[in-house]
Amino acid sequence: MSATSPADDAVLDVRGMRKPLKHPTIFGRFKELGVGESFVLVNDHDPKHLHDEFDQEWPGGYDWEYLNEEMRDWQIRITRRASAPTPRLLGQADDLGGQPGADGAVWRLGGRDRDLDASVLEVEPGVALEPHHGPGSDVLVTVLSGGGRLVTEVGEIALTPGALVHVPAGAERGFAAGDDGLRVLLVQRRRQELSLGH
Repeated sequence: MSATSPADDAVLDVRGMRKPLKHPTIFGRFKELGVGESFVLVNDHDPKHLHDEFDQEWPGGYDWEYLNEEMRDWQIRITRRASAPTPRLLGQADDLGGQPGADGAVWRLGGRDRDLDASVLEVEPGVALEPHHGPGSDVLVTVLSGGGRLVTEVGEIALTPGALVHVPAGAERGFAAGDDGLRVLLVQRRRQELSLGH
């Protein structure tokens, strides 16, 4: 396919747009494209963070071509190469980690367009997390390392490396780590995010 001139492409000028709206608007326009179609993004600076997001969410599924690199007039032709986001390697399960959040998760699945939530939870040796009722969807628990117990409303399930446990929606559950700690991967349907405003 031959490249088209900027005049032949749809133009999306985000220079006057509020910053929180820019990336969702750009990805929205991208999703409207057919395979092989493109638009020219006009921005007041080089959108490097946006490029990083495209690399993360659409690896190999888009083209990014700089047409103009002048201050306050950056122009980039973005072309859709795939009909859906392409599979991507997230890393090795035993290496996923970081600083724990308030809920103990040391890793979370990212990306704006996904149907799943996934996180890695680490529980320190000998620590027990208070049993609670889970979200309104089933959760698949995979023990990555260590061991312990899954405390339920009516008993306990032993957790050993490689164990795969189905926790039904709303079921009470709590994790108790053994002497080597406990590291689990939790996968569930994505929760609806809260929207601001009306």
